[in-house]
This record gives sequence, C-alpha cells and structure tokens, in this order.
Amino acid sequence: MTARVLVSIVGYNSGRHLKPCLDSLTAQTFKDFTVSFWDNASRDNTSAIIGEYREHFGFIHFSESNVGFCAAHNQLISSAVSEYVLIMNPDIILTPHFLEILVRELGLDRSAGSATGKLLRCTSQDSGQAILDSTGIYLTRNQRHFDRGSNETDEGQYENIEYVFGATGAAALYRRSALEEIREGNEYFDESFFAYREDVDLAWRAQWMGWRCLYVPGAQAFHERRVLPERRSTLPGAINMHSFKNRFLLRIKNMDFGAYVRFFIPITIRDAAALAYVLLRERSSLPGIVLLIRALPHAWSCRRSLKKHRRISAREMRYWFYTKALEVNKAGDLQTH
Repeated sequence: MTARVLVSIVGYNSGRHLKPCLDSLTAQTFKDFTVSFWDNASRDNTSAIIGEYREHFGFIHFSESNVGFCAAHNQLISSAVSEYVLIMNPDIILTPHFLEILVRELGLDRSAGSATGKLLRCTSQDSGQAILDSTGIYLTRNQRHFDRGSNETDEGQYENIEYVFGATGAAALYRRSALEEIREGNEYFDESFFAYREDVDLAWRAQWMGWRCLYVPGAQAFHERRVLPERRSTLPGAINMHSFKNRFLLRIKNMDFGAYVRFFIPITIRDAAALAYVLLRERSSLPGIVLLIRALPHAWSCRRSLKKHRRISAREMRYWFYTKALEVNKAGDLQTH
C-alpha cells in the first residue's frame, strides 16, 4: 500500500523533540501519509519514544553510526513510493492543516517542485510574540544564503503566496517527480555535504531544472532552530566544519562562471573573511578543506551533468541574486516582488 506523502525524519539525539513532533503529525487533517524514520546512532531516549509510536511508522532504522543528514534522508526517500516527500526535522511542530495546504497548492501548480510554509520559532508558542524562522531561502550577491524573515516579528509582511529560491530542509515538501529528475545517481541530497547547506544545493539544482519553490503562508509550523549565524561560536566544531566546506561546494557545483565574474568583488571579500576567521579563530574547521578537495571530482561531474540538462538560462538564475521572491499572479503570470 502506498501513500501520497512520505514523511522523512532523521534523528540524532532528538528524544526531547520527538513527542511534540510526532503528535503534530498524528493531528494532521491530511491523513494519506506514511512516516519513515532513521536514527543516526543516538545515545538518548530516542529508541524508547519511537517504540511508543511504532504503529505510526512504515519504516524505521537505527544506524550504528552517524551517516549524516543527507545519506539518511536518501535512504528514507527510497524506502517507500509516494507522490510527495516531506523532509521534516524532529524539532518541527506542524499545525494541523500544514500537509493539507501544501499538498493542495502543489497539486494546483505543476511548475512547482517543492513548497514551504511559514515557519515560526518555537518560542512563539509561549511568548505570545510570533517570531519568524523561515519563509523560504534567498541568496545574496556575495553568495550567502539566508532564511527569509529569520528573527523578524511576524507582522503580516509575508502573507502572499510566492515563489522563493528554495525551502529550508527543516520542513520542506517535495514533488517526487522533481526529486527523481534532479537526483545525482542514487542521491537526492548530495552526500558529500554530510549535513548543512544541502537544502540550498538541492534548491539550486531544482531551479536550474526549471522547478519552482512555492511559499504558502497558510501552512504554518514551529521550529526550534539551533544553527544560526550569530550562534556560530557556540556550535559544535563538526557543524562549523561542514558548513565551511559546503559554502564552497555549493558554488563549485551550481554557480555559472558569468555570475562569478559579475559578483567577483563581494564574493572574494566574503571568502577572504571566512578563510581569515577559520585560520585565526576556528582552526577546527580546517579539515573541511581536505574534505572539499576529496569531493571535487564528484562535484565537477555533477556540475557538467547539470550544465547539459538545465532548462533555464544563466541570466534567469542570476535574477535570484537580486530578489527574495516572485509574487504569484493568480492568472498564471509572474510579477516581481
């Protein structure tokens, strides 16, 4: 028996988040989904909690080692047949209509390969003040990427259904046909990334292939985000190391040469600052350079393949370095936001 939506959850010492997360899934008004769960060698109470909810899972795997976010989700995506795949972090709590709304909107817009809702910080539930976590990913000219609206108070400034560059991997609904078209070999998420920035890589590849990402504000969820730029000094070394490595891997795979020339000055200034920071204050990230070198042959192969098959022009892609969203016109046209 197949379900329309496969919910893919990867855990790593996520026990304290799992109950609210799974309860929010069981409370969904949309019921045609199955849940697959992969645990990356947790040492907390994850196993016991999963046991309590076992009847709600179609597939469960407890790994003896941490294989990373990307490899684990790749295994889960392949574990069942479905029309859509919801990538969901254990620290996400969905509102009851989340799946219903996103599935409906993707069904109405065949040009969209993914959809994201309005993510709010978990603190919003108790404080009475709605703080935004993400309303989609956007890029800057120096090739940084951010979650649109992050840390802003929600005052209705993101209430339009819009196309955004991509969906944060914390809670993203993908059309499986889009995933199949943009996958690299057997990998939907590039396993060279291990974790962090892999959602941007997937979004970038999807954009090259002409698949849009739809932001739907009516689909809301709460997220206890841990990794933020301002918290870098307090994060574990492995997180910062992979993040440092992947910022270069992203561009090697996806950025066209013309865009690099156009934005050479802001890119170079940012790269110099990142390298100086690692050399002077964060030497634990230096092994990322070795991992980057090892990943180069695979990255270059992916780049060549993508260049052969991409459906939009470099000029169209560069538009995303100037704007955060495209407003969806109900007549089917696009308007600049």
